[in-house]
Amino acid sequence: MNAAISFFLVLGILIFVHEFGHFLFAKLFKVRVLKFSLGFGNKLIGKQWGETEYLISAFPLGGYVKMYGEQPGEEIAEAEKAVSFSHKTVGQRFWIVFGGPLFNLLFAVLVFWLMFVFAGMPDLVDSTKIGQINPGSPAEKAGLKKDDIVLSINGKEMKVWEQVSETIRTSGGKPVELRVRRGSEELTIAATPMRDMVKNIFGEPTGERYLLGMGRAEDVVYKKVSLPESVMLAFEHTWSMIVLTVMGLVKMLQRIIPASELGGPIRIAEIAGEQFKAGWINLIHFTGLLSVNLGILNLLPIPILDGGHLVFLGIEAIRRKPLGETALMRAQQVGMALLGTLMIFVFYNDIARLVQRWM
Repeated sequence: MNAAISFFLVLGILIFVHEFGHFLFAKLFKVRVLKFSLGFGNKLIGKQWGETEYLISAFPLGGYVKMYGEQPGEEIAEAEKAVSFSHKTVGQRFWIVFGGPLFNLLFAVLVFWLMFVFAGMPDLVDSTKIGQINPGSPAEKAGLKKDDIVLSINGKEMKVWEQVSETIRTSGGKPVELRVRRGSEELTIAATPMRDMVKNIFGEPTGERYLLGMGRAEDVVYKKVSLPESVMLAFEHTWSMIVLTVMGLVKMLQRIIPASELGGPIRIAEIAGEQFKAGWINLIHFTGLLSVNLGILNLLPIPILDGGHLVFLGIEAIRRKPLGETALMRAQQVGMALLGTLMIFVFYNDIARLVQRWM
């Protein structure tokens, strides 16, 4: 239940932010907005307010802003051209289309800023506490356990995790003797490091070194920061999430990250539920990360997505005239086919993950 509530809350907010970006720029350039909908398909509830009908529709995975004159071939009366989307300049239409992804990225900045203001800047506690033991690793075979605190290795006192890592890395594969605290006990455990491949965040090998197969505990403390610092940190963190998202897409195209890692609505709901259980800070950070992802994915140059429309506007700016109606319609059909295929694929991944857990 928490997963479902968290999912619809987070997704609803992000869809609203995205569509509000389109809506605001449309209003700024005096384009008539006919509909503002959260969701697709049949109308569940709606209210007419001025020239715009505000809707909540049946299929919640998206939304749309319908503008007067945006459909190719739509007949526009001479007196109505002033409020028609298609009769605005290329630059104005660019900002209307770009407004959705832009607002998602700006919303991420806002979310991260609120996190830094109220919680502070997260910082890992530099300790020698073990947070992870890899299955089948030398650490597991030796009897080391999660939450053990490494006091010394080969008689040398360990104060920070970098010392633990460096001592094992330079062991040359010889057995090491670890003195650890487990609860109220102190134990001496011998383990033999093995040479293994080290991988980066995307799973790419970066070289070999001696490892025991254990990781540091990620205990986090939050340090208070000033208001100017929180603004700077919010922009820096958003930028790092943008870079990480783009690099993830590149690595997926290079087949370094397998396509099976792609997750759809079910996976997003699961993660939202996990973050909700972990605490409000985790859920807020996940919301900001998802907002960045939504903004970047919508900028992909695929017809039907905002990025595809921006490509068409770029071509129009170069040609000094829009693409023909037939070309636009065919491109939209290709875009819908690609997007439909992708949706089926991520749903398949989600269901396959569930089946694997049940087996």
